[in-house]
Amino acid sequence: MNVVIERLQREPVSAQRIEIVERKGLGHPDHMIDLASEAVSRYLSKHYLTEFGRILHHNIDKGLLVGGAARWRFGGGEVLEPIEIIVAGRATRVVEIEGRRVEIPVDEIAVRAIKEELSRSFRFLDVERHVSIEVKIRPGSEELRKTFEKGEEVPLANDTSFGVAFAPFTEVERAVLSIERYLNSPEYKRKRPFVGEDIKVMCLRRGGSCVFTVAAAFIDRFFRNVNEYLAAKEVVIDDIKDHLAKIGFSYDYSLTLNAADDPKEMNIYLTVTGTSAEAGDDGNTGRGNRVYGLITPNRQMSLEAVAGKNPVSHVGKIYNV
Repeated sequence: MNVVIERLQREPVSAQRIEIVERKGLGHPDHMIDLASEAVSRYLSKHYLTEFGRILHHNIDKGLLVGGAARWRFGGGEVLEPIEIIVAGRATRVVEIEGRRVEIPVDEIAVRAIKEELSRSFRFLDVERHVSIEVKIRPGSEELRKTFEKGEEVPLANDTSFGVAFAPFTEVERAVLSIERYLNSPEYKRKRPFVGEDIKVMCLRRGGSCVFTVAAAFIDRFFRNVNEYLAAKEVVIDDIKDHLAKIGFSYDYSLTLNAADDPKEMNIYLTVTGTSAEAGDDGNTGRGNRVYGLITPNRQMSLEAVAGKNPVSHVGKIYNV
């Protein structure tokens, strides 16, 4: 392997005048469909390993989440139409063993993977009632399957791609990632159960000053009126500020939570299930965070959709991970 080292002729991100960092949290629709695609690949890989001793050809890296319809109410609303999750890709569905055809229940494995992943991730999303799953997984082309099978000892790449890495995170990058993980941690959910999983954090740094914009879906069943919601918002804002102090965030900053709220018009960010996917937003595999957990336009980065690609031969996944 040839290794070439070349100095970058640019200022470090932390020294640039403008820095923008974003994190789409656990319950964001783009992150949800990434979770679904990756879960299907993981469950298929485990099945292939158990049944055949090795991971077989598959790539489940095309996914669409179509938001449902819901009506929030103080004290608890209802989901009117389910979230639709459609996963598509290619997978080995039949294996020949000693002249015998063994069929692999790919669709059933995919549905189970998505349901179990969502059930683990969301406290108020009922996967049986609130989610509809459609599987569009077909066999891979003969040439791709043969390329995959030829690479038993040394995997053979099935695509041209590249990986981009950088280190370390800037202070702003660490803060954005840390805020979302803090608000979605099990400890925080026990303390503030009214905070849903759909949390999005963006920070704009101008010189030495930062503006944090946080969106957090609150759960309607925990509130009797708008005043309780507004009081809860102040509590969460204080929690975030305490967290930033705890991690030693050194920049001056302002912080806005659920900026689109208009309490007089009763336009507030309440949800039934804890995600905007129930009514307000859709998702696509690959539109969420890069593999390191952030969206960082100041950095070189790959736009590869890592979720769902097989972990054996797909260089777009392996190099980026």
